[in-house]
Amino acid sequence: MKLYTKPGACSTACHISLHWSGAPFSVQVLTADEMKSPAYLAINPVGAVPALEDGDFVLTQNAAIVGYIADLYPASGLGGDGSPRERAEANRWLAYCNADLHPAFHPLFGPGRFIADESQFDAVKAIARKRLRDMYARANAQLDGREWIAGFRSYADPYLYITLRWAAKTGVDLSGYDNLAAFVRRMDADPGVQAALVAEGLA
Repeated sequence: MKLYTKPGACSTACHISLHWSGAPFSVQVLTADEMKSPAYLAINPVGAVPALEDGDFVLTQNAAIVGYIADLYPASGLGGDGSPRERAEANRWLAYCNADLHPAFHPLFGPGRFIADESQFDAVKAIARKRLRDMYARANAQLDGREWIAGFRSYADPYLYITLRWAAKTGVDLSGYDNLAAFVRRMDADPGVQAALVAEGLA
């Protein structure tokens, strides 16, 4: 398998999941310009990451890719213990990261997509930061007494971790969220996380 990723993007969550799965894989780290190149557009016509090549099969979309990895390598436990309940729990928190947290960062990454008046950019960002702090309260509560967001190590954890790196970079105030801080420390110390960050030039 071959993963196409951009440093620090949501594709890094797929990269970590691949390390956790034990799968043999290679990785190609792309720049923003390379994502729009004809060569990459032939792989993913929308010019976004992640993309995963497995033989003649190309899969896009973070949630689809981590689910595919979990199904190929069930012993990794990334999708739970094989029971419908654990798979649903992993998917619940994956969806929280993918559908709730990730889009909430868009005003911080590109406020111009939401308002044309540049004088209002700071106000838009402030609202986004406040909203994200409120949203992370749910994850902080879920991690009380737990090491992993679903109650077991799953493909939701790398995605949550990557969004927390975004939060730190964009000035989202997570002070007082001690469970999230402990989660970040655990992830920072994880060999698979470290390997992915080093490969993407992030550590």
